[in-house]
Amino acid sequence: MSVKGCIFDLDGVIVDTAKYHYLAWKRLAKELGFEFTIKDNERLKGVSRMKSLEILLEIGGLNFDDETKIKLAEKKNNWYVEYISKIDKSEIFIGVEKFLISLRENGIKTALGSASKNAMIILNNLGIEKYFDAIIDGNKVKKAKPDPEVFLLAAKELNIEPKDCVVFEDAEAGIEAAKNAGMYVIGVGSSDKLHGADKVILGFNEVNIDIINFS
Repeated sequence: MSVKGCIFDLDGVIVDTAKYHYLAWKRLAKELGFEFTIKDNERLKGVSRMKSLEILLEIGGLNFDDETKIKLAEKKNNWYVEYISKIDKSEIFIGVEKFLISLRENGIKTALGSASKNAMIILNNLGIEKYFDAIIDGNKVKKAKPDPEVFLLAAKELNIEPKDCVVFEDAEAGIEAAKNAGMYVIGVGSSDKLHGADKVILGFNEVNIDIINFS
Protein backbone atom coordinates (compact mmCIF):
# COMPACT_ATOMS: atom_id res chain seq x y z
CA MET A 1 0.00 0.00 0.00
CA SER A 2 1.65 3.22 -1.18
CA VAL A 3 -0.21 5.59 1.17
CA LYS A 4 1.55 6.16 4.49
CA GLY A 5 -0.70 8.84 5.98
CA CYS A 6 -4.38 9.83 5.95
CA ILE A 7 -5.54 13.38 6.61
CA PHE A 8 -9.15 14.04 7.53
CA ASP A 9 -11.19 17.18 7.26
CA LEU A 10 -13.55 17.51 10.23
CA ASP A 11 -16.84 19.12 9.27
CA GLY A 12 -18.84 16.85 6.97
CA VAL A 13 -16.27 14.03 7.05
CA ILE A 14 -16.09 12.93 10.69
CA VAL A 15 -19.12 14.70 12.14
CA ASP A 16 -21.85 17.02 10.91
CA THR A 17 -20.90 20.26 12.59
CA ALA A 18 -21.91 22.10 9.42
CA LYS A 19 -25.49 22.20 10.71
CA TYR A 20 -24.31 24.11 13.79
CA HIS A 21 -22.32 26.54 11.66
CA TYR A 22 -25.46 27.07 9.60
CA LEU A 23 -27.63 27.70 12.66
CA ALA A 24 -25.12 30.26 13.98
CA TRP A 25 -24.73 32.07 10.64
CA LYS A 26 -28.51 32.04 10.12
CA ARG A 27 -28.97 33.52 13.60
CA LEU A 28 -26.47 36.28 12.79
CA ALA A 29 -28.12 37.05 9.45
CA LYS A 30 -31.53 37.27 11.11
CA GLU A 31 -30.12 39.71 13.66
CA LEU A 32 -28.72 41.78 10.77
CA GLY A 33 -32.11 41.76 9.06
CA PHE A 34 -31.90 39.27 6.19
CA GLU A 35 -32.46 35.59 5.40
CA PHE A 36 -29.60 33.12 5.09
CA THR A 37 -30.60 29.88 3.35
CA ILE A 38 -29.18 26.36 3.22
CA LYS A 39 -28.25 27.04 -0.41
CA ASP A 40 -26.33 30.15 0.68
CA ASN A 41 -24.57 28.03 3.29
CA GLU A 42 -23.05 25.80 0.58
CA ARG A 43 -20.74 28.71 -0.30
CA LEU A 44 -19.25 28.61 3.20
CA LYS A 45 -18.06 24.96 3.10
CA GLY A 46 -14.34 24.68 3.78
CA VAL A 47 -13.98 28.47 4.07
CA SER A 48 -12.42 30.37 6.98
CA ARG A 49 -14.55 32.23 9.52
CA MET A 50 -13.74 35.76 8.30
CA LYS A 51 -14.14 34.80 4.64
CA SER A 52 -17.47 33.19 5.55
CA LEU A 53 -18.55 36.45 7.18
CA GLU A 54 -17.61 38.37 4.03
CA ILE A 55 -19.81 36.03 1.97
CA LEU A 56 -22.67 36.38 4.45
CA LEU A 57 -22.47 40.18 4.35
CA GLU A 58 -22.31 40.11 0.56
CA ILE A 59 -25.53 38.06 0.52
CA GLY A 60 -27.16 40.61 2.83
CA GLY A 61 -25.81 43.55 0.84
CA LEU A 62 -24.06 44.89 3.93
CA ASN A 63 -20.59 46.17 4.74
CA PHE A 64 -18.93 47.09 8.02
CA ASP A 65 -15.56 48.28 9.23
CA ASP A 66 -12.98 45.72 10.31
CA GLU A 67 -13.63 46.17 14.02
CA THR A 68 -17.34 45.49 13.59
CA LYS A 69 -16.62 42.47 11.39
CA ILE A 70 -14.40 40.97 14.09
CA LYS A 71 -17.16 41.47 16.69
CA LEU A 72 -19.75 39.86 14.38
CA ALA A 73 -17.48 36.87 13.72
CA GLU A 74 -16.89 36.46 17.46
CA LYS A 75 -20.62 36.60 18.13
CA LYS A 76 -21.25 33.90 15.53
CA ASN A 77 -18.44 31.77 16.96
CA ASN A 78 -19.78 32.08 20.52
CA TRP A 79 -23.15 30.78 19.32
CA TYR A 80 -21.43 27.96 17.43
CA VAL A 81 -19.37 26.95 20.48
CA GLU A 82 -22.58 26.98 22.52
CA TYR A 83 -24.09 24.49 20.06
CA ILE A 84 -21.08 22.17 19.69
CA SER A 85 -20.44 22.05 23.45
CA LYS A 86 -23.46 19.77 23.61
CA ILE A 87 -22.37 17.22 20.98
CA ASP A 88 -21.22 13.75 22.00
CA LYS A 89 -19.91 10.47 20.62
CA SER A 90 -23.32 9.61 19.14
CA GLU A 91 -22.83 12.26 16.44
CA ILE A 92 -19.72 10.69 14.84
CA PHE A 93 -20.60 9.48 11.35
CA ILE A 94 -21.13 5.72 11.17
CA GLY A 95 -17.96 3.80 10.40
CA VAL A 96 -15.50 6.64 11.05
CA GLU A 97 -14.14 5.41 14.39
CA LYS A 98 -13.78 1.85 13.09
CA PHE A 99 -11.93 3.17 10.02
CA LEU A 100 -9.54 5.25 12.14
CA ILE A 101 -8.77 2.27 14.37
CA SER A 102 -8.14 0.08 11.32
CA LEU A 103 -5.68 2.62 9.89
CA ARG A 104 -3.69 2.71 13.10
CA GLU A 105 -3.68 -1.08 13.40
CA ASN A 106 -2.17 -1.21 9.91
CA GLY A 107 0.56 1.33 10.62
CA ILE A 108 -1.02 4.20 8.68
CA LYS A 109 -0.51 7.56 10.37
CA THR A 110 -3.49 9.88 10.76
CA ALA A 111 -3.96 13.63 10.98
CA LEU A 112 -6.76 16.13 11.18
CA GLY A 113 -6.61 18.97 8.65
CA SER A 114 -9.42 21.41 9.35
CA ALA A 115 -10.08 25.12 9.05
CA SER A 116 -12.04 24.97 12.30
CA LYS A 117 -10.61 26.86 15.25
CA ASN A 118 -12.81 24.76 17.52
CA ALA A 119 -11.54 21.37 16.35
CA MET A 120 -10.15 20.39 19.77
CA ILE A 121 -13.47 21.03 21.50
CA ILE A 122 -15.21 18.80 18.97
CA LEU A 123 -12.60 16.00 19.08
CA ASN A 124 -12.65 15.99 22.89
CA ASN A 125 -16.45 15.86 23.01
CA LEU A 126 -16.46 13.01 20.49
CA GLY A 127 -13.70 11.17 22.35
CA ILE A 128 -11.58 10.57 19.25
CA GLU A 129 -8.58 12.86 19.76
CA LYS A 130 -6.51 9.76 20.64
CA TYR A 131 -6.77 8.44 17.07
CA PHE A 132 -4.79 11.30 15.52
CA ASP A 133 -1.01 11.55 15.34
CA ALA A 134 -1.25 15.22 14.35
CA ILE A 135 -3.95 17.87 14.60
CA ILE A 136 -3.78 20.90 12.32
CA ASP A 137 -6.66 23.31 12.84
CA GLY A 138 -7.57 26.92 12.18
CA ASN A 139 -5.32 28.05 15.03
CA LYS A 140 -2.22 26.73 13.25
CA VAL A 141 -2.83 27.91 9.68
CA LYS A 142 -2.85 31.37 8.14
CA LYS A 143 -4.19 30.54 4.68
CA ALA A 144 -7.62 29.11 3.97
CA LYS A 145 -8.38 26.27 1.58
CA PRO A 146 -7.91 25.96 -1.41
CA ASP A 147 -4.43 26.99 -0.26
CA PRO A 148 -2.65 23.70 0.61
CA GLU A 149 -1.08 25.00 3.85
CA VAL A 150 -3.25 22.94 6.23
CA PHE A 151 -2.47 19.66 4.47
CA LEU A 152 1.21 20.40 3.96
CA LEU A 153 1.55 21.16 7.69
CA ALA A 154 -0.21 17.90 8.50
CA ALA A 155 2.17 15.93 6.28
CA LYS A 156 5.12 17.71 7.87
CA GLU A 157 3.96 16.84 11.40
CA LEU A 158 3.43 13.23 10.33
CA ASN A 159 6.91 13.28 8.77
CA ILE A 160 5.46 11.92 5.51
CA GLU A 161 5.92 13.18 1.96
CA PRO A 162 2.78 14.81 0.49
CA LYS A 163 2.76 12.29 -2.37
CA ASP A 164 2.32 9.50 0.22
CA CYS A 165 -0.78 11.09 1.79
CA VAL A 166 -4.46 10.78 1.05
CA VAL A 167 -6.97 13.42 2.14
CA PHE A 168 -10.63 12.81 3.00
CA GLU A 169 -12.70 15.89 2.10
CA ASP A 170 -16.34 16.85 1.58
CA ALA A 171 -15.86 20.27 -0.05
CA GLU A 172 -14.58 21.50 -3.40
CA ALA A 173 -12.20 23.96 -1.74
CA GLY A 174 -10.72 21.14 0.32
CA ILE A 175 -10.31 18.86 -2.67
CA GLU A 176 -8.55 21.65 -4.54
CA ALA A 177 -6.30 22.30 -1.51
CA ALA A 178 -5.31 18.63 -1.32
CA LYS A 179 -4.54 18.54 -5.04
CA ASN A 180 -2.49 21.73 -4.66
CA ALA A 181 -0.54 19.90 -1.94
CA GLY A 182 0.21 17.04 -4.34
CA MET A 183 -1.89 14.50 -2.45
CA TYR A 184 -4.49 11.90 -3.33
CA VAL A 185 -8.06 12.87 -2.46
CA ILE A 186 -11.08 10.79 -1.51
CA GLY A 187 -14.29 12.79 -1.59
CA VAL A 188 -16.89 12.03 1.07
CA GLY A 189 -20.43 12.66 -0.09
CA SER A 190 -22.21 12.99 -3.42
CA SER A 191 -20.02 12.49 -6.51
CA ASP A 192 -21.78 15.26 -8.45
CA LYS A 193 -20.49 17.82 -5.93
CA LEU A 194 -16.96 16.48 -5.52
CA HIS A 195 -15.33 17.01 -8.89
CA GLY A 196 -11.58 16.52 -8.88
CA ALA A 197 -11.46 13.79 -6.23
CA ASP A 198 -9.54 10.63 -7.14
CA LYS A 199 -12.28 8.53 -5.55
CA VAL A 200 -15.63 9.29 -3.94
CA ILE A 201 -17.37 7.44 -1.11
CA LEU A 202 -20.78 8.14 0.42
CA GLY A 203 -19.37 7.48 3.89
CA PHE A 204 -17.21 5.11 5.91
CA ASN A 205 -19.90 2.61 6.79
CA GLU A 206 -19.26 0.18 3.91
CA VAL A 207 -15.57 0.77 3.10
CA ASN A 208 -12.33 -0.60 4.53
CA ILE A 209 -8.76 0.63 4.31
CA ASP A 210 -8.34 -0.92 0.86
CA ILE A 211 -9.97 2.33 -0.35
CA ILE A 212 -6.65 4.14 0.21
CA ASN A 213 -4.73 1.84 -2.12
CA PHE A 214 -3.67 3.98 -5.09
CA SER A 215 -0.77 1.82 -6.28
